[in-house]
Parts: sequence; C-alpha cells; structure tokens
Amino acid sequence: MQADRLVGREHTRHDLFGIPVDALSLGEAVEVCMDAVDRGELLEVGVVNAAKIVKMCQDAALRDAVLGCDLIVADGQSVVWASRLLHRRLPERVAGIDLFQRLLYMAEVEDRSVYFLGARPEVLERMVERVGAQHPDLRIAGSHHGYYCEDETAAIAEAVKASGADLLFLGMTSPKKEVFVATYGARTGAKVVHGVGGSFDVLAGVVQRAPLIWQRMGFEWLYRVLQEPRRLGGRYLTTNVAFVRLVAREWARSARSARAGKTN
Repeated sequence: MQADRLVGREHTRHDLFGIPVDALSLGEAVEVCMDAVDRGELLEVGVVNAAKIVKMCQDAALRDAVLGCDLIVADGQSVVWASRLLHRRLPERVAGIDLFQRLLYMAEVEDRSVYFLGARPEVLERMVERVGAQHPDLRIAGSHHGYYCEDETAAIAEAVKASGADLLFLGMTSPKKEVFVATYGARTGAKVVHGVGGSFDVLAGVVQRAPLIWQRMGFEWLYRVLQEPRRLGGRYLTTNVAFVRLVAREWARSARSARAGKTN
C-alpha cells in the first residue's frame, strides 16, 4: 500500500528528522486501520518515539523498515512536543498500546480476527487469556511466542497467513518487529500489521503501565525507568539527551532557513 498510501484519507504529514509522521489523532488512526481491513489492503503501522528516532539515525536497517510503513504515528509525547516547537504540529500522541487496545475493541465489534506474535510463551498465554476475558466475542485466529530462531520466521509468517487473521500484532522489541514487518508483513496475509513492542507484557499484567497523569505529562518513560532503573536508566538518559540535541539542531536549522527566506 506504500505507493498509494492511505487511500481516501486526506490529512497532513509532517517531516520530523527525515521521518514522514502522520498528523492523526488516535481515533483517526483507528479509522485508517479499519478502513484498510475493509478494503482488504495491507497497512503496515510504524510508531516513533524519542528513543527510536535516535536509533534510526544510527541503524540504517531500522530506519528503512520504519520508513517503509504505510502509517507512521508519534508514540512518544516528546515527539509531539518537538513537532510543536518546530511548527510541524501533530494533534496528539498516538501510543502504540492505545492503538492496539482500540483495534482489539474494533475487531471484536466488527467481527474481525486477530493474531498475536511475540513475548515469552508464558506471558503470551496469560495475555491471550486476559484479552479473551475482556473481549469475549473477539476472534483470536492464533498466537505464537516471540522466542523463535531466525530460520523459523518464514514458517511463522505462513502460519499467520493460514490462520486467516485480519490484524497481526507483534509484541517484539525494536528493531526485530520493524524488520519483521518490512520483510514478512505482506506474506502474513494480514490487512493490518502493527508492532506493539512491550504491550503484551502490559496486557498480561507482567508490567504496570504508568498512571494516566504520568502519560499526559510525558513521563511514561520515567515511570518505566523507576520500575527497572538498572536496565533502563542509562539507556533512557542517553537517548533523551541525544533527542534533545536533534531537536535543538533542527530548530536552529529551521530558524536559519526562515531568516534566509526573509532576506531574499
């Protein structure tokens, strides 16, 4: 669908650090996804936050995989703030987990089937059980844990296709999920392929999500660090500082361009 991106949906896309981010609200993103299911066309969903944008500057494969997605939304509040500072305003944060949960609800309402791929076997089992309890009429076409060997990937993609799932959710970390989407998304036969990162852990109850007030303040990342300071503390400090530098450089570049335009 990349060549004829988001057919029937007129909206703004903003270039942020060389990434075309779709200026959509959560509700609008859900509509775009379900329209793709109705049309029977593949829609690959990509999400970007501060950490991923920094990684994309260093990892060409990750960058290419994200840029190959049909829909790219701002998963991080810091990206939304940066868009406003740079006068390329995004309407709101579209968190991957929020989009995931809304799509589960819509799939249940519209009788569409879903497939879950990712997480540890025990986490996946628990999540599927809890999702089934929350959405009793949801058709779960199948599931597979994320701890498989690379040479099994093609067979797993074929299993997803055989299940007939309309929506595929990938509970994997970056860049594994982006590479899977880029390489095998079309082969799965799913109409919407959405990488949801650690959302399986949250829905399984293994990881607690930040309270809503923390999310609105843009401190969801800090809440995660407080839960796992040794594992995440250094990583978030490094990427957040690097992201601030990216924003500062882009702001300075835009300011210089604006001044040059006035003098010409």
